[in-house]
Amino acid sequence: MARLAAFDMDGTLLMPDHRLGDQTLAALRRLHEREITLAFATGRHALEMQRVVQHIGLDAFLITGNGTRIHSIEGELLHRQDLSPQVVERVLHGRWETDASLHVFNDSGWLTDKPMPEALQAHLFSDFSYQITDLKRLPACDVAKISFVGDHDDLCRLQQQLDEQIGAQAHICFAAMDCLEVLPVGCNKGAALEVLSASLGLTLQECMAFGDAMNDREMLESVGYGMIMGNAMPQLRAALPHLPVIGHCRNQAVSHFLTHWLDTPHLPYSPE
Repeated sequence: MARLAAFDMDGTLLMPDHRLGDQTLAALRRLHEREITLAFATGRHALEMQRVVQHIGLDAFLITGNGTRIHSIEGELLHRQDLSPQVVERVLHGRWETDASLHVFNDSGWLTDKPMPEALQAHLFSDFSYQITDLKRLPACDVAKISFVGDHDDLCRLQQQLDEQIGAQAHICFAAMDCLEVLPVGCNKGAALEVLSASLGLTLQECMAFGDAMNDREMLESVGYGMIMGNAMPQLRAALPHLPVIGHCRNQAVSHFLTHWLDTPHLPYSPE
């Protein structure tokens, strides 16, 4: 029996329009009523997710920045990891052959150097936004992660460049088809969930997790009950072929699975 349930947000709990559906919210509330601990494990910023949990009225632990921060239900910082200043300097001042936009995340928020109003569509439900700043003059300390956003093929080529230059000094992974992230060494949602579960006196085998992208891989493969979304990146499904695949986020598949799990756990599950 799972005692802790961890959920990715974009492409998993959220529908394609980046809203949390009523059925999904009802299913999460049922878990809470069953005294199953909730955790949101996402690439989004802690400041944004604190707004979200306050708005939906659910007690949940927060794993944000793809594992760079863990916050308690009360908002206390439990764990943090930052990129080394050397890596930050190399990424921000390096010459990369890419058309992707550059984004930096630290405890003050989301920082970028050019307006990207289209990027705000994914944050309408939380009203979270970026700050325009000169990234070249940004201090290299206390940076949680750096993201590149652009065309997937372009990002694949960029990933090769980053691997060659800083691969041993950072964890580089796709958070979405159009988002490549540079994270601290050893930092991922799975490692963060292990820290959180241990602090709660639980093992990862007592955890359930849902995700759709390569930044969910470590989390999904380490828990006792890992679920892959039907809309997941092909690379994730290929990397974890033994895990069950549920339905699409547009159909609120997480709520469909949880309803089955809560009401008829003795019956086999089939996606909606």
